Amino acid sequence: MSSTSEYAADGTTLVEVIRNFEADGYTGQFGAADEGTVVCFSCHTGYPAEEVHLDVLRRTEGASDPDDMVAVAALRCAHCGAKGTVALKYGPEATVEEDEVLTRLDDRQRRSGGPEAT
Repeated sequence: MSSTSEYAADGTTLVEVIRNFEADGYTGQFGAADEGTVVCFSCHTGYPAEEVHLDVLRRTEGASDPDDMVAVAALRCAHCGAKGTVALKYGPEATVEEDEVLTRLDDRQRRSGGPEAT
């Protein structure tokens, strides 16, 4: 997959987005930590979001429910190569850690000339 950004305005649920990524081989999991750090749960390595291999960033719509405002990123670990996903809330329900990681992923995508995140 190439680095793209998609907006799930078609009513696709968070579970469906993650299942689609899993079907494409993104079966591992990542998490957001302090200071824009992404943690790979396969090798337990943490590194700046700018160093993660971002393949796809997809946001779910939260028009009717703020809890649905989630961005799911399909990532590859820079350390062990594991492919997986991280779900990051955005908007009023986001944690500081989620907001920082998502901001860094969005910024890096824009700088690299990839599609802008929506």
